[in-house]
Amino acid sequence: MSIGMSGDPLFEAMRLALSVDDVKKKPLVRLLEHMVWADSLVAESLAAATPAHGASSAEVAEAWGLYAHVLGAEQIWLARILGQPDGPVWPTPDPAALDALRDEVLEGYGTLLTELTDEELGLVIPYANSAGDRFHTSVEDILHHVFLHGAYHRGQVALLLRTCGADPAPSDFIAFARGAPAATRDDSD
Repeated sequence: MSIGMSGDPLFEAMRLALSVDDVKKKPLVRLLEHMVWADSLVAESLAAATPAHGASSAEVAEAWGLYAHVLGAEQIWLARILGQPDGPVWPTPDPAALDALRDEVLEGYGTLLTELTDEELGLVIPYANSAGDRFHTSVEDILHHVFLHGAYHRGQVALLLRTCGADPAPSDFIAFARGAPAATRDDSD
């Protein structure tokens, strides 16, 4: 699946959502667009990181596990917002299953942000975390957490891939916003 390309149904759904005039929702939609783009790039860089390309299989497996966790967390938070049963925090890092989970979750967030009202952004969602502790958090804060949580772990994936000699995806928000990756240490030599 190629994210960020005109004609792609998920990308078109994101563009539709961005056309909203809702000042409060626009930044969330922009962060969602970044998440869609970044999750896809990370999946592509993980698929390319093989021991044949010099990558350590243990580090690549750990990176796949972190990426699976990003998607698992995205699914869990969406399910909590929608009042649905959630899935595992650490799904099995099977590439085909993760592609399907990514598509399902990203489509779900696109629909959610398209349909949410300002009032619904303020709704407080009751839930239990994976340790069983009970909390109450607004939809808006949950969405911010999802976007920041994914960025944090995508950075960990990039570090693992770089450490084992593979090329990580440049998934920083600024790379998404301007369509070009940030400069690296190698660029300054």
